[in-house]
Amino acid sequence: MYASSESYFGINLRPLDRPEDVAYTLLPNMCYYEFIKVEKDGEEVREGEVVDLVDVEVGGYYELVVTTFTGLYRYRVGDILQVSGFHNAAPQFRFVHRRNVVLSVDTDKTSEDDLLRAVTAAKRLLAPLGGAILSEYTAYADTATIPGHYVLFWELTPPPALPSSSDEDGDVGRVMSACCAAVEAGLDAVYRRCRSRDRSVGPLEIRVVAPGAFDALMDLCVSHGSSVNQYKTPRCIKHPDAIAVLEARVVGRFFSDVVPHWEPMKVDAAGDGA
Repeated sequence: MYASSESYFGINLRPLDRPEDVAYTLLPNMCYYEFIKVEKDGEEVREGEVVDLVDVEVGGYYELVVTTFTGLYRYRVGDILQVSGFHNAAPQFRFVHRRNVVLSVDTDKTSEDDLLRAVTAAKRLLAPLGGAILSEYTAYADTATIPGHYVLFWELTPPPALPSSSDEDGDVGRVMSACCAAVEAGLDAVYRRCRSRDRSVGPLEIRVVAPGAFDALMDLCVSHGSSVNQYKTPRCIKHPDAIAVLEARVVGRFFSDVVPHWEPMKVDAAGDGA
C-alpha cells in the first residue's frame, strides 16, 4: 500500500513486480487529491498550477496535495510522484522521492530516486566480500572539503573484515572503490560533467559503518520527535547530529579511483541535441 500518517492513498495492484517497477493506484474514496506539476528534482514549473486526479499526464511529475476527512485542507504531503500509466481510468503513480531530498555540491542535483538506482547497481559488486549485502545506506553532500563531494554511509551485513588501515590495497579496498566508481557511473550527466570536466565535485566516498549504526540514527530521529511507527531511514541527511552519529561508527573509508565517463551532448546543424 501507499499510505502516510495523514491518510491511506493507494494500493499496488501488481505485488509481484520488482520493487523498482512498483506503481500505486490511488483510491479516490480515501481523500481528495490534487497535484502540483513539478520538475524531476522537485522544483515547481509554474507556481500555483494545480491539477485534479483526472488531469494528470503520463510521464509527468507531481507533488501530492490532499484534503482529508479528518480536517487537513490542501495539505502538501511532500512526496514527488510520476504517472506511470492507468488501471482502467485510474492513474497509477510511481513514488520518486521526497520533496527537497537532493544531494548537491555545484550545479549537480541528485534525487533520492537517482541515488537509489546508482546504489542498486553498485551493490551487486559486493559479492566477493563473503556474501556481504547492503542492509542500509544514507548520504550527504560534504562541502567542508574543496571541492565538495558526496559521502555515502553503508552498513554491510555481515560486516567484512576491515583492518585499521581500511585495507585500501586489499580485496575489500578494491571492491569498495569499485562500488564508489559504480555509483558515480550511475548518476546523471550533470554530476559526471562536474566530476570529469569541471572538477567542481570531488571523488565520491563510501564510509562503511559498524552494525547498529542505523539503529542509533533511528534512536536519534525518534528522540527529536519522529514517530517510531512511521520512521523510514532518510536517504539524505543534513543535520549535524545525524551525521555525527554515523561518523562516530565509521570503520572504513573508500573513495572512487576512476573519473566517470562524460562527453558533451552532440548538437546538429539545426542546433538540436543529437
